[in-house]
Amino acid sequence: MEAPDPFPPADPLGEALHFLRMSGAYYCRSELTAPWGLTLPPMPGYLWFHVVTAGRMWLESEEEQSWIQLGDLALVPHGDGHVLRSEPGAPAPGILDLEREAVSDRYEILRHGGGGAATGLICGAVRFAHPAAGHLVEILPSTIRIEASSSPRLEWMQSVLRLMASEAAELRPGGEAVITRLGDILVIQAIRAWMESDPAAQRGWLRALQDPQIGRAISHIHRDPARNWTVASLASELAMSRSAFAARFSDLVGEPVMGYVARWRMQVAVAALEEEGATVGQLADRLGYRSEAAFSRAFKRVIGVSPGAIRRSAGDQDRALIAVAAG
Repeated sequence: MEAPDPFPPADPLGEALHFLRMSGAYYCRSELTAPWGLTLPPMPGYLWFHVVTAGRMWLESEEEQSWIQLGDLALVPHGDGHVLRSEPGAPAPGILDLEREAVSDRYEILRHGGGGAATGLICGAVRFAHPAAGHLVEILPSTIRIEASSSPRLEWMQSVLRLMASEAAELRPGGEAVITRLGDILVIQAIRAWMESDPAAQRGWLRALQDPQIGRAISHIHRDPARNWTVASLASELAMSRSAFAARFSDLVGEPVMGYVARWRMQVAVAALEEEGATVGQLADRLGYRSEAAFSRAFKRVIGVSPGAIRRSAGDQDRALIAVAAG
């Protein structure tokens, strides 16, 4: 058996969080007065976040109805449609039906309401380009609510929120860039807070990442998807027997080793098609396939559609996001 890797990945879970790089973002700063309401459309593949910078709001989704207070952060990770209101029952027109001030293609200001108590919001719709991020987002619940004031460990959020609120109050040169970067930080930190507090984060793929051996195996696959991996070669990297490794991997991850390898390669390919417009030839070479035909067959077997269909749908997604921003 070969010697194990003397420099194994130190933190597979940290690597997964590193992949939470956002793209395709749309941000809206809202100045609202009661009574007010907003209906946000479904955005499949996107994560919605809402920061309350003044006042409070009532959030309604299929599985959640709750107050979001000043200094709190709410995530709707799967892009489901949902409603924000000044109080339960307030009329909530579609956000696309309301007049908004366009600051840029992907940042705008909304002023709406009946003239009563004021609420300030910063909302965003973002998506993650890397397939590892997709794994993580899939595991998240339908909504996440972070009460920043409930824990001394979340004092960082209050500082970020104050800075975001300051930038939102008077959009100075460079303010849009500051707000979008702060939004990235808030979303990633909120996911970290959820992982540390919710028992659901200790199951499935996240639990596998935290396993000393299986987490290393996943990191090897992620770092070098083109390598001719086999169950035996991965087991050798970990100084485990083939059978023990295969059984432990399936138990923790929920699918066989080679099924995960194939799915990971194709998710890398999907990301490259959507984000880079990569060609089939480039992807076949990048992922270790002998021919474009072999890659295309594997892609369709795992993803269910051709690479060309993914490239076309990526263009449709971008147009849909621009339509949201344009109204």
